[in-house]
Amino acid sequence: MTTVAFIGLGNMGGPMAANLAKAGFNVRAFDLSEQALEAAKSQGCEVAASAQAAATDADFIISMLPAGKHVRGLYVDGDQPLFDVIKKSALVIDCSTIDADTARSVAAAGAEKGVGFVDAPVSGGVGGAQAGTLTFIVGGSAAQFEQAKPVLDVMGKNIFHAGDHGAGQVAKVCNNMLLSILMAGTCEAINMGVKNGLDPAVLSEIMKQSSGGNWALNVYNPYPGVMENAPASKGYQGGFQVDLMIKDLGLAMDVSQQSASPVPMGSAARSLFTLHKAGGNGKLDFSSLLQFYQDKE
Repeated sequence: MTTVAFIGLGNMGGPMAANLAKAGFNVRAFDLSEQALEAAKSQGCEVAASAQAAATDADFIISMLPAGKHVRGLYVDGDQPLFDVIKKSALVIDCSTIDADTARSVAAAGAEKGVGFVDAPVSGGVGGAQAGTLTFIVGGSAAQFEQAKPVLDVMGKNIFHAGDHGAGQVAKVCNNMLLSILMAGTCEAINMGVKNGLDPAVLSEIMKQSSGGNWALNVYNPYPGVMENAPASKGYQGGFQVDLMIKDLGLAMDVSQQSASPVPMGSAARSLFTLHKAGGNGKLDFSSLLQFYQDKE
């Protein structure tokens, strides 16, 4: 049986690990949160005492961590770097959204130890993680992509090879920058319609069937009560936090500076979400930006 070490069992990692266990993989899970470990155990995962214990002799090591420093600390710089215990035939699949330079440097450090590493950030949110319909954007060699694909296929429905190491991260921040712009525009339009007497559900349906249709409007409506399963209808809980969107927009700004790419709309979106966070909304779903336009800060 194929053994997968899964490190990082948050809103995204927990359901991803559960889907692997459900598919018949032997999943050794580790997280610093006892609650997350209990949830993983109830989903059929084996709980490991440490990241090192999870990774030893595993065929695949999947990580879902908050930032580049955590990824580098886990594999390269920590007291017990995982690259020292991972077997040479194994493949590391890092699903964290981090800067491309860190992804490349960690991949290079793995190569020195004879261990393969790909960056494979995801899109599709918590709902996609639970349903096993995520999009994976992979940076690595063609051989590594083929090695990773059978595992990724269990957790997602769209698996892309973006290019060499780091390419997955660049593609991810391009996507999330666009998403932030689309969400800001969707909030602006719905708010303006409602303030002029329109029903938000009727206006949303009109725009969905017209040229303004987009992912934020079509499947993630920011107005409470319009879409039953959207975070907006659940008090803006359980989705993609404003704090995480700001993190991703910061990564996008770094990429833009490195390549002299003009991003006036991305910069405007980053400012909007940062102002929204300043109102104490960092832990809410990013569609809560609607409240910024409603003067509910």
